Amino acid sequence: MTDIRISAGPYVFGARFEEAACPLTCARFRTLLPYRERIIHVRWSGEACWIPLGELDLGLDYENHTSYPAPGQIIVYPGGISETEILLAYGGVRFASKVGQLAGNHFLTITEGLENLAALGKMTLWQGAQEIVFGV
Repeated sequence: MTDIRISAGPYVFGARFEEAACPLTCARFRTLLPYRERIIHVRWSGEACWIPLGELDLGLDYENHTSYPAPGQIIVYPGGISETEILLAYGGVRFASKVGQLAGNHFLTITEGLENLAALGKMTLWQGAQEIVFGV
């Protein structure tokens, strides 16, 4: 099932919202759609790309949180000891920042285009920031 299309670099992915496990985060993210930004490669977390959001307060707390998102899982860190951010895992991840391990809310899972995740991650690592658009 696909709830949302995500375009990142030259790739298009289908994803589903994790409504049952993460209803508040899903609802909040839906208010931001369509959401356009750039992703960059992570510094501490492993094989992932992220969108740094600084001090943005999304009004969220922890729900369905994890430090180890699987490839294709998208999490949002609501802020606190590190900056607010969105992270897209494409390989092995231990979600962290310069202050240590973090946990983020797993609110989206890519269901289509998984075969292109590693290519997107490597492109972001070697070529720099890539445009990402979350649409409906």
